[in-house]
This record gives sequence, C-alpha cells and structure tokens, in this order.
Amino acid sequence: MKGLMMSDSLLVTRILDYAARWHPEQEVICRTTEGPIEASTWKDVHRRARQCSLALRKLGVREGDIVATLAWNTRCHLESWYGVMGLGAVCHTLNPRLFAADLEYIVNHAEDAVLMFDAPLAPLVAQLAPRLRSVRAFVVLTDRGHMPQAPSASGSPPVLCYEELLAAEAGAEPGFAWVDVDENDACGLCYTSGTTGRPKGVLYSHRANYLHALMMVNVDSAALGSRSRVLAIVPMFHANSWGLVFAAPLMGACLVLPGPHLDGPSVYHLLERYRCDFSAAVPTVCLALLQHLEATRQRLTHLRLVCVGGSACPPSTIQKLEEVYGVEVRHQWGMTELCPMGTIGGLKGTLGALTKEQRLAIKSKQGRPSLFVDFRLVDREGRVLPHDGRAQGELQVRGLHVAREYFRHKGSHDVTADGWFNTGDMANIDQYGHVQLTDRSKDVIKSGGEWISSIDLENVAVGHPQVLEAAVIAIPHPKWDERPLLILVPHPAAPPPTPEDVLAFMQGKVAKWWLPDNCVLVKEIPHTATGKISKLELRKQFKDYRLQRSRL
Repeated sequence: MKGLMMSDSLLVTRILDYAARWHPEQEVICRTTEGPIEASTWKDVHRRARQCSLALRKLGVREGDIVATLAWNTRCHLESWYGVMGLGAVCHTLNPRLFAADLEYIVNHAEDAVLMFDAPLAPLVAQLAPRLRSVRAFVVLTDRGHMPQAPSASGSPPVLCYEELLAAEAGAEPGFAWVDVDENDACGLCYTSGTTGRPKGVLYSHRANYLHALMMVNVDSAALGSRSRVLAIVPMFHANSWGLVFAAPLMGACLVLPGPHLDGPSVYHLLERYRCDFSAAVPTVCLALLQHLEATRQRLTHLRLVCVGGSACPPSTIQKLEEVYGVEVRHQWGMTELCPMGTIGGLKGTLGALTKEQRLAIKSKQGRPSLFVDFRLVDREGRVLPHDGRAQGELQVRGLHVAREYFRHKGSHDVTADGWFNTGDMANIDQYGHVQLTDRSKDVIKSGGEWISSIDLENVAVGHPQVLEAAVIAIPHPKWDERPLLILVPHPAAPPPTPEDVLAFMQGKVAKWWLPDNCVLVKEIPHTATGKISKLELRKQFKDYRLQRSRL
C-alpha cells in the first residue's frame, strides 16, 4: 500500500521560486568584477534568471544542452546558473585557475554549446576560443560599458553582452515557465582538477543538488536559516560553492558574493560591512583573514560559524579562530564527486562534557557522515575495517548525492562491484563516527614497513609560531624505504625558524620515529587550482633531494 501524499520533483529551480515568493525582500549583495558593490534581492535574481533562460533559448540552448560558465561569485553568475538549469540544460562551471590546456580539453570533452564569462577573463577566453570546437556563442557577464573588444575573425562565434540580452527579454519574462524536467535529469557539471590524470566530469542531478542543500542547512552542518547572512567565499566553480548557492535561497538567507576578491582585507570588509554570521572557506583563506586581523588588531563582530574544508585545517588555526576571535569552526570533508560535502562538523550531544583539548582533537577531524551519505574503511584486500579510531584504510562512500560514474568516461574502476565509491583517501573512523583523514593514498609515507601521516606532521608543524604553512613529502631512503621531508614557509611577522627549532617543537606531539629527517625553508609552497597544497609539484621540485642523515 502506498501513501496518499502529494508528490513533486526536487528541482533546484523550485528553490529559487521559494526564495522569490516567500523571501522577496531578502538581500543578495555582490562585489562585481569591476569593483563596485551592488545590492539586489531574491526577487530580482529570480526575475533576471528567467530573463537569462529566455535569452539562452533564443541562442538555441535546449533541454540537455551544456552551457559553460567561466566566472567568479557574482550575481550575474548566480542568475546564469538558474537560467541554464531552468531550461533543462546543464550548467558547466569552469575553473579560471586551471591551465589553458586543461580548460580546452574540458570544454571540448563536454561539448559546451555556449560559454558565459566575466569580462576580466576575456584574454583567457580569447586564447581558448579558436580551439573550442562546439561553442556557438560567447556571452560576457557585464554591461555594454565594460564589454571587452570582440575578436575580429570572420565566421567566429558571436560575442554578446549579458545585460543587453536580459534587457531584450524584460517584457517576455512574466509569462515564462521553467522547463519541467525529471528530478534525476542533469543540471550541473563540474570536472575534477586532474591532479592524477585528465580531469573527469561529475554530472549532478537536480535531486542530488536539492538533497545536498537540505544537508547543508542542517543545524550540525552550516546551520542556516532565514536570519543567516552568508558570505560565499568558496568559488562557484569549486563544486557548487559547496552547495551554498542552493542552500542560501532554500532558507531565504542573505547571500553575499565576493567576486574575485578573496584576500584577507576584502573578506574582512564584507564580513563586517554586511554583518555576515556564516562563511565557508579553505584553510588558506582563513589563514589570510587571520593574518589581516593580527596585522590590524581588528575583531570579528558578527561572524559566528565558519565551515572549513578542501584540506585539513590545522588545529592551531581552529584554536585561534575559536579562542581569540570567538568564531566556531566546523570541519567538513567532501569531493567534487559528492556534490561535494559528505561530512558534518557539529559536535554530538552524546559526547558529554569535554575538556578544551578533547574538543580540539575532535574538531581537528573531518567530521562525521551526513544524513545522505554512508562511509566505510577497507584494507588493500577489500576487507571492511572496524571503526575503532585506530584501523587505517581507504575511505569509501556511497549515498544519495554521490557520483556512480564519471561523465563520458566508461571503464572506470572508481566504484566497487557492491556500489561504493573509492575516494583515494586514507582514514580512520572512531566509535562515534568521526572521520580522520591521514593522507591521500598516493601521499602517505611508508617508512620501515609502517605508515606515516603527512597531514598529522603538517598540522603539528604549522602550530609553531614562526611557521606560516607546512607540507610534508616522502623522500627515498636506502634503509627505511621512505622518510618524511618537512617543507616550511616562515611566518612574515616573525624571524625565520631554524630546522632544529621546528623539530624540537614537534617532539612529543607525534611518534618519535615519525619526526622528519630534515626541514627546508621556502618562500612559497605550490598550490593546485582548488587551493590545496600540490604534493605533485613539490615532489618534482625535490626529486633530486637527498637526506644528509636519518634521525632514526
């Protein structure tokens, strides 16, 4: 017997419909790529997104077509997302930090029909345009006054002005209706950063994004409501900006979009001016904000909660944000393949009273599985391991917003025969469900037959007051197979530390045999296009490095 309840599809356009109907006055603030800050509302975004749909339909975009965006977090980018998805088409976000060759491959592999981009990125688009085989039109997300010079080659796709396209549809918008599609139809496409090969596409459905948004607003996750004021620091080309562009309108929250301005002073300005009480960011952005606060001796008067992900947040950063600035920090872990978040970071009520040290130890882990995702650990033979906080294995996930295969990528072995996605992360899970990543499977260090976690070493080293950033890689060793090399960036506000100082600081905080055999000071550590430390580049830089001696 089936229940007698009404049923409707979980479409992301219904999220924007809700925000426009029931929270029409709520602010959407945007720092434009040109610099000025513009204020609008969810009603305005809804109206303009519908105009965008009409304009794209005139350009020949139909259900199932793929439209690319190459843009920062702006109102125009937000409108284009919903405008594309409202046609039953697929919004394909491109990362402007990728190499041009990767972008060329991604656009041609996806067969994007239209490319919408920010005006400051015009030189990059001009470089790519002759090699983009499927793009029929380019749309610049700006007004006529800021339009870049169009290419003069005859026969090339037209370069159109976004604001003019929308203005032409102002009269037709009131009678427009979103294209009615199935909730399992695709609405978004995001490619991985390709650190271990060619980038691979993850094709999101309406249903997956809707369920992910419900998870994000959970009280143990981002804890969003209609009174929330959200600064969306994570770029929209980083796996749906961690779902914030769906979660904020789902609750009628205020959304603040920073454009490309993610430096410490700019982030602080928006947090304070617009009274933002929530944000989400990678640890490097948190670090830049802390540097600004320390240099200017300013405080955070509104921010109450920040979710941190993308890479492990050092305990010292968590401790400083919470104890000095009164901002709660919650770890969240995820992947592009998970829409992207798979864990939540709020402390469980069953843990009881915790000391400050115990709280920090739990907060330094990556959170616990969210409602719609399940986790397990397996060893090299595929045997399931216990959740006892000690057993270390490869982390596998499955759930309602987890990719089952990659876009146009047959023959992949990333999903097991029994339906679990291989994350490539090594982890342990304690009896309360807290997941602690110990390394990427390709980055873990094997010394004398035992594993050493580079993440744990990095987190300890960064706690030194004279260290700004730390990375650990494996160096070949004739006796122990591999030994850890610690690479440090000195803190600009302090004298450079000596290797002996740092190693002495680390003693007693990790197992003695884990201690790196040497430290190297560098001006900067390379990062990937998604803001993570690039161990691949570091291994290239130090491929000829030889340890002078072993500490064992």
